[in-house]
Order: sequence, then C-alpha cells, then structure tokens
Amino acid sequence: MSSVPPSLCPPIRTLMGPGPSDIHPQVLEAMSRSTVGHLDPFYLEIMDQLQQMLRDLFQTSNAMTFAVSATGSAGMEATIVNLVEPGDKVLVCVNGVFGMRMTDVAGRAGAEVVTIERPWGEVFTAEEVQQAVEKHQPKFIGIVMAETSTGASQPIEEISKTVHDAGALLIVDAVTSLGGMPVEVDRWNIDAIYSGSQKCLSCPPGLSPVSFSHRAVDVILNRRTKVQSWYLDLTMLANYWGSDRVYHHTAPINMSYGLHEAVRLILAEGLENCFARHRQNHLALKVGLAAIDIHYAAQEGHQLPMLNAVRVPTGVDDAAVRSTLLNRFGIEIGAGLGAFKGKVWRIGLMGYGARPENVLLFLSALEQLLGEQGYSFEAGASIAAANAVYSS
Repeated sequence: MSSVPPSLCPPIRTLMGPGPSDIHPQVLEAMSRSTVGHLDPFYLEIMDQLQQMLRDLFQTSNAMTFAVSATGSAGMEATIVNLVEPGDKVLVCVNGVFGMRMTDVAGRAGAEVVTIERPWGEVFTAEEVQQAVEKHQPKFIGIVMAETSTGASQPIEEISKTVHDAGALLIVDAVTSLGGMPVEVDRWNIDAIYSGSQKCLSCPPGLSPVSFSHRAVDVILNRRTKVQSWYLDLTMLANYWGSDRVYHHTAPINMSYGLHEAVRLILAEGLENCFARHRQNHLALKVGLAAIDIHYAAQEGHQLPMLNAVRVPTGVDDAAVRSTLLNRFGIEIGAGLGAFKGKVWRIGLMGYGARPENVLLFLSALEQLLGEQGYSFEAGASIAAANAVYSS
C-alpha cells in the first residue's frame, strides 16, 4: 500500500499570467463558508442575486443570463452547440488561438465553418467583416473580443452593426475582457456572449457567465434538432436558474459563493472605477517596459489593459526569464502560444491582480533577470517610469 501524501500546502504565487489571476481574499473567504444543498432556499437566493449582478456586469437586461457550471471553454461550447445546428453556416474571425478554438467547436457542432484571418496581434475592421458576410451570408458570426493569446482588443460595436444589418447573429468571446473593460451587451446588440470566472473576475476557474439576447433565445427554442450536449443544454439550465428551479445538475455551491463575492466586489468598486484601475496599471506597465526598450506585440491602439503581450528582447532567453521569475520571485507570467511561441511574454493585470504593487514588483524582478542575461538598459528606468504614471 502506498504512503499517504501530506496535506496540501500550495506555494504562494503572484499570478501575472494569462489566467488564472490572483484571487481576492474575500472571494477565498466566501468559498470557505458552509456548503448547503443546491436547492436550499439560501442557495436559491444566492443564485438570484448572482444572476442579477451578472446582468449588471454584462450591462444587459437579458433574461437568459447565468453561470454555466464549468470553465470558460465550456461557456464557448455551450453557446455554440445551443445556437448552431448541423449545416448552419458560421463565420469565425481568427486572429489568435481562441478564434481557432471557436472554429474547431463550431465544426464539431456540424456547422459549415468559414473563416477570415488577420495576423496575430492585429484586429478586424467592420469593413473586412462586412465583405466576408456579404460573400458567405452566414447565420452566425463569432469573434473574440479580448484575444488572450495576442493581447489584442477587438472593437465590437461597429462589427455588430454590420452583422445585424445582414440579418446574422453575433457571438462574442469575452473570457478575458469581462470585468476589466467595458462589455456592453445591450448597447452593442450582442446576441450571445460567454466569459470565465478566472480572469478579471478574480475567482478560481470553474464557472462561465453567459448571456443570450431574445433573438438568440428564439433560435435555441426553435431548433430542428436536440442540442448535442445534455449537460450544456441551455433550455434545461435556464429552467434550473429560472423561477421553476427544475433540477438539472448539482451546482458547485462554494464556487457560486466565490463568483457571487467576486462580482459583488466589482460592482461595489463601480464599473468605471474598475476599468480605470485596469487602464492605469496597464499604462504604468507599458511605460515602464518602454523605458527599457520592451514593446507590445498587439496593434497600437488595440492593446488589452488586462493582458499585456510584449516582445521578448533579442538575445534574451524567454524560458529562463519565466522560470526564474517563478522560482526566485514567485511571479508567474505566460509564454507565447502558436505564432507567438518563444517570441512574447503574456503579462496579466487582471482583476485583483491589477494593482501597483504587482506592476512594480514585476518590473524590479525583470530588471534583475535582464541584467543577469547581459541585456543593456538603464537600471531602475522601468520602475521610475511606472512610478511617474502613478504619481500623475
């Protein structure tokens, strides 16, 4: 018989990668509270409150707004498999890993998938989308608002108008953007949107907020075929989250406590204050890195505040820097993916992690490691530049 392992004692990390992000202490505290049954009156009240807070966060009045009991990737899958039937034409805008993933999921749902592409780090114009829509006449258009693999921020409002003028429905990936920048579902006329708990919401991974417009709900309710996934069938999930409380699955009670507290904290801070905090820390990091000649990989004017993809300087060992940041300083940052593998670092400033002490700690540690690799820069320049942002 094998020996019993010791009790868990995870290392303390500063999570500054592409997710998960640092968890707010109040969220961890909320998750430690007593578990109740998934149909207990207390839990049902928590569900009602969470549902309304998610509407406020998404800035929508959509009735079908709730949290799927799974990660953000399951939110993507739930959205697509409920809307798409075999043979439906879906146009996906691909400029990074998660556009590619949306393409894969739509294809597995039986869609006739067509794509338009931009180089990694660039974004789509409304004109490009319009030309593709006119050419292919899809039923749905899928696009990633915040491409985690590249740090690119995709404007949605003008593209949404183009999509709806053509009579199509718009599906938006907001996994990284929700809670860190404006996401305005009703004003932008988004038909289906999904996110994840582990990015700017500063909650552990495990829940996926979703929201669907009346047009999207009509499509779901008038399908010709059953949704291929029983667990992700939104009509059954909506009945569980709705007033009838029809049993569907055993919800992750304590994860729901955590997401409830996470969203409550954002709304208590105020959306504009929260977005401004993310912008300020992003700017401090950007100015600090520029002072030591490190620059962003995403298109200028379209750089995410919460996910900073920066080019690894020539001659610097990408993996060695990331490994030493983790082992010596307890700081996690992300490697590049796909076309950016070995070429960029992905630095997260998400939710609770978007604070000055993280920016200054990271810049100080990075300067030390760059100096050890013989990279030439003015010592202390990044920290002074970042502090100037905070001082102003």
